Amino acid sequence: MKLETTTAKTAFDYKFLLKRLYPYIKPFWFRILLTFLLAIPLGLLDGATAFALKPYIDVVVNGNEMVLGALHLTRDILVNLIPFLIVGFAVVQGLLRYLNSYLTDWISNKISNLVKIDLFKKLIKMDTKFFDENSSGIILTRFLTDPDTASRTVVDSLKHLITCSVEALGLIAVLLWTSWKLAVVGVIVLTVAFLPLAFIRKKIKKISNETAVLGGGITTNFNETYHGNKVMTGYCLQEKLFHKFENQIRKSFDLAISLSKRVWWMSPIMYLIASIGIAIVMSIGNILIINGEMTTGSFASFVTSLLLLYKPVKDLGRTLTNLQNVFVAAARVFELFDLMPEIKNRENAIELKGIKDKITFENVVFEYVENEPVIKGVSFEINKGETVALVGNSGGGKSTIVNLLPRFYDIKSGSIKIDNVDIRDFTLESLRMNISEVFQDNFLFSGTIKENILMGNYSATEEDIDEVVRLSHLDEFINTLDKGLDTVLGEMGTSLSGGQRQRVAIARAMLKKAPVIILDEATSALDNKSEAIVQKALENLMRNKTVFVIAHRLSTIKNADKIMVINDGHLVEQGRHDELLQIQNGQYKALYEMQFNKNENFSVV
Repeated sequence: MKLETTTAKTAFDYKFLLKRLYPYIKPFWFRILLTFLLAIPLGLLDGATAFALKPYIDVVVNGNEMVLGALHLTRDILVNLIPFLIVGFAVVQGLLRYLNSYLTDWISNKISNLVKIDLFKKLIKMDTKFFDENSSGIILTRFLTDPDTASRTVVDSLKHLITCSVEALGLIAVLLWTSWKLAVVGVIVLTVAFLPLAFIRKKIKKISNETAVLGGGITTNFNETYHGNKVMTGYCLQEKLFHKFENQIRKSFDLAISLSKRVWWMSPIMYLIASIGIAIVMSIGNILIINGEMTTGSFASFVTSLLLLYKPVKDLGRTLTNLQNVFVAAARVFELFDLMPEIKNRENAIELKGIKDKITFENVVFEYVENEPVIKGVSFEINKGETVALVGNSGGGKSTIVNLLPRFYDIKSGSIKIDNVDIRDFTLESLRMNISEVFQDNFLFSGTIKENILMGNYSATEEDIDEVVRLSHLDEFINTLDKGLDTVLGEMGTSLSGGQRQRVAIARAMLKKAPVIILDEATSALDNKSEAIVQKALENLMRNKTVFVIAHRLSTIKNADKIMVINDGHLVEQGRHDELLQIQNGQYKALYEMQFNKNENFSVV
């Protein structure tokens, strides 16, 4: 599945999204409830300020008296009480805001981490085809950025939604308390101000999806610049890569501005609507004051409430917009959860416990792209303990064939069998634990040399490690390092030479003790001296194993039990080295003589 093609179809299905989010919210429901409860008094603070203006103006400024239930408020009482109320109000407000913000950040990070953990669990179970189809950038964006947007923002947005709603309701209550006639005008203004929100939902979804894809492309560009820095420098690609990045940034800017144009036009419209409402209120209020139906304190309290109401209404609009972004990101996240690897265990799959007899390829057909086969009816057999070498022109399908055995990919038709049992009937884990691979460019993880070797078998003893270090001819190199096996490698093992990386990979494969070995161009990228050392290590790895070898240099596979020539997806020749050389106009003979002549010419020069 190509992640660029996902469309977040459920972005507006809020019930579905909240249902999917609930398992991550459930463990923290008490803290979330507490956060929402704290949002209520925070939302009422502005209403309390506006409410206090009426007694202040009517009693303190105008010298009137006010009765609030059993309370009889006079000027002297309020004058002495107000300073303490201001300080107390500030203390309570500060504590509430601190607790609310702390709880929100704690919950948001916890939810985000749980989502990321589950997404990573999903990612590591995806098959090779998924990684072939999706760039590192889009994967990083979808598996790291979207969970942050969806999880870390959802609680904060909902908290703001409650705060703004309560703040608005509190201020509306003050409006109704001071003058229900003017409050009707205020509520109408509030309702009209919300109408523009309905027009931007789909645009937010579209731009949010496009931004995610573009963000993935930008991240990929950085990754490729880092890992391909030598190619970039050697081929003078700096300007080309710069222009590519510059175009991506421009597109990112265009998307951001496109969204801004559609979101921020609401602010002046809401401001205009609020201004018209205030103008109407002022006109009606003046009439009510002149007619004695309203005190100046009530009118000041009402106007203050109405002015303060603009802020929560505006924030409410912004919060709803943010929530829509959250739901779009959440929809993309749950699309990831719904991904299913194409390669998985069959029902009632059995454990593979070693190889007793043979491995058989029977009329195997495979294609990366539908209706474009790259392996075309290949059949052969390899007995336990034999070494089979695959040779042929580049792109002929050699690596594809060996990648089918551990089920990195699944065949379209035919079968691959171990001891007459189709490999698809074995559990993936048991199948792959019986196969060790050493590639041309082996990946080493960040960490120490020892940690990389132990990936072959975490239960290995120190004696086991010492043995594979010796057999892989790593010991001489390790002895030159101050920290020995505990030496920390650079990213992808770049602090080691090619030959050293290969020997670490060989040691890792040895420690796995798998009965089947796949060697895919394991020495082709090495110089003669490094190749000689690595070849000795490979011989120790191959001892008493069933081995598949892909070799560029035919001189290294002369002694293979069987050599198979693969060209254009077909098995065109097979036999031992001497047998294949006897075939007139044979492809193996042509390849061998071409390499032999090259070596002769090289030695003469």
